[in-house]
Amino acid sequence: MLKIGDVKVEPPVALAPMAGVTDLPYRRLVKEQGCGLVYTEMVSAKGLIHGNDKTKQLLTIADDERPVALQLFGDAPEDLAEAAKIVENEAQPEIIDLNVGCPAPKIVSSGYGSALMKRPELLGEIVAAMDQAVDTHVTVKIRAGWDEDQRNAVEVAKIAEENGAQALAVHGRTREEFYQGQADWEIIKKVKAALKIPVFGNGDVFGPEDAEKMLELTNCDGIMIARGAKGNPWIFKRVAHYLNSGEIISPPQPEQKITTAINHLKKLVEYKGEYVGVREMRKHAAWYLKGLRNCTVVKEKVNHAESLEEMTAILQGYREQFK
Repeated sequence: MLKIGDVKVEPPVALAPMAGVTDLPYRRLVKEQGCGLVYTEMVSAKGLIHGNDKTKQLLTIADDERPVALQLFGDAPEDLAEAAKIVENEAQPEIIDLNVGCPAPKIVSSGYGSALMKRPELLGEIVAAMDQAVDTHVTVKIRAGWDEDQRNAVEVAKIAEENGAQALAVHGRTREEFYQGQADWEIIKKVKAALKIPVFGNGDVFGPEDAEKMLELTNCDGIMIARGAKGNPWIFKRVAHYLNSGEIISPPQPEQKITTAINHLKKLVEYKGEYVGVREMRKHAAWYLKGLRNCTVVKEKVNHAESLEEMTAILQGYREQFK
């Protein structure tokens, strides 16, 4: 069993943090499918400290989705320590994670996210400050490195562990690669061999067989799934079942995909209101419907839907084609 401190992660399969994706409604859907650990969208340390309302909304955690890792980003040790205290007091997650993986230009240009791969000593100071500020378990998510000339994941991982990190996740791509090419699982293997704390492998897990191959190749303790979970909450149940039994659960049928999309839409609207919920559902619907027959026309209709009633009707009508 994978444990981070006293937090049990069972099954050892986690939903990776993804901005604009891993909000409360989706985390709860994923949890229903047996995900062992869910990560929030990344939360700005400065935003929390300054009391930004939109930032504070990201702290909402439901009891039925625990254990939860709430992820922070920033580059100042004192800010991350203060933000961690706010998170511990207001959200009480089981884990507080430091984002050292986000490759987005607006994030790295401020020195946040994967830009910290270029400043290992500062990263160590941040982890130490967070660890000393809270009783909650502190973890870190990193990349293989900044670019091909700086593939320093092992060095960064060791520094994180030495400064109090209790688990680490490694995405097997550099910041320069973003999500292109093939993830380097060998770097995950090297990080795992160098550390005593649990290590999650992340990158190019799109099905049960991928998860098994990653575990075998890297010896990592857990699997973290990001893009493979978009529009696909069932991947967690399928991966966990395969790892436990060697049996493949068939992927969901089109009717089930569309029904889940409708359920997701309702949860989003309930949580964020109709205007925001409907518009945020557009991208999720595209992921759910990808590959289904005649989906291009339906996705176009969904992208122009303005209300819960309208989008629900479009999806229900499409579902009828598969009965």
